[in-house]
Amino acid sequence: MAQEIGKRKAEHIRICLEQKAQAKKATAGFEDIQFIHRTLPEIDKEKIDITTTFLGKKLQAPLIVGAMTGGTDQAIQINATIAEAVEKLGLGMGVGSQRAAIEDPNLAKTYAVARQKAPNAFLIANIGAVQLTHGYDLKEVKRIVEMIDADAVAIHLNALQEAVQPEGQTNFKGVLAKIREIAGKLDKPVIVKETGAGISAEDAKALEAAGIKAIDVGGVGGTSFAAVEYYRSTGEANSLGEVFWDWGIPTAISLVETANSVKLPVIASGGVRTGLDMAKSLALDASLASVSQPVLQAAAKNCKETEVLLSCLIEELRTAMFLVGAEKLADLSKIPIVITGKTAEWLITRGFNVEKYAKRGAR
Repeated sequence: MAQEIGKRKAEHIRICLEQKAQAKKATAGFEDIQFIHRTLPEIDKEKIDITTTFLGKKLQAPLIVGAMTGGTDQAIQINATIAEAVEKLGLGMGVGSQRAAIEDPNLAKTYAVARQKAPNAFLIANIGAVQLTHGYDLKEVKRIVEMIDADAVAIHLNALQEAVQPEGQTNFKGVLAKIREIAGKLDKPVIVKETGAGISAEDAKALEAAGIKAIDVGGVGGTSFAAVEYYRSTGEANSLGEVFWDWGIPTAISLVETANSVKLPVIASGGVRTGLDMAKSLALDASLASVSQPVLQAAAKNCKETEVLLSCLIEELRTAMFLVGAEKLADLSKIPIVITGKTAEWLITRGFNVEKYAKRGAR
């Protein structure tokens, strides 16, 4: 089992680095979110404060590197590289699903390297929700926390990937009850994250009621795990991957649906590619933005490339804030933004008031 999981993890890395596994026709929707430029920003760009506190941990910017890998030899260097960069910049990161190390403890080092290289960073452990309905319990969740001395645990939802993957586990019956159980018993905050298909208002409400502490929307617009499995598959599974390549809720839409439905911190992920995307996410009431695929590309090279990429994202965020007159992150949720296009059409159809965003006060 562990050997098969490790092989699959290696294939996922290779595909994400070498193939076009991003959303094909769908987008994250950030092109439909427009800021109102302030010709008179009346602030000093050098004094803009982008520090934040998330689940009790202070970050130097509202940015984390999303969960990507572990469980294979190549993952050691990738996770080490990312960890070094986030430690230096005062950010956070998640590791990939730790199922492989539960099945084979010898693989724990591929995840534990993150804490070794980032003793002070915000680290998120990771386990699949579907594993909780296939025998995993609080004991296994505590093991993954200890493995990386995690500050929080992400339980990931990947129904799309499991449905397309040849080896996929598709019995999700009882998943919400298991999430509620873990959230109620674990002494670390539980984050529930999607993995590329987005979270709706209805599911966000159910998750909040289950007692979790944050939601990562993981919307459409970035890496498509249906596409990843398409490249791994032949026959029926290959066809499924192609048909469902762009399946799900675009990130900007999922952000609005989730943030307007719960009183939890929300993480924006799925196609976040620039600091401007980050700023738009925060203006849509996200608490953090999470970036994965571009960081994987950089981390496969070296730590310097990774650090430069993350630093550029931070500077782009700061510049966007300057151009809209936002001195601190909280100001972004108060400034006017205009929502147009397919994003507006979807949200209006679903009963959300998009006009309220354009009528927000500038200061």
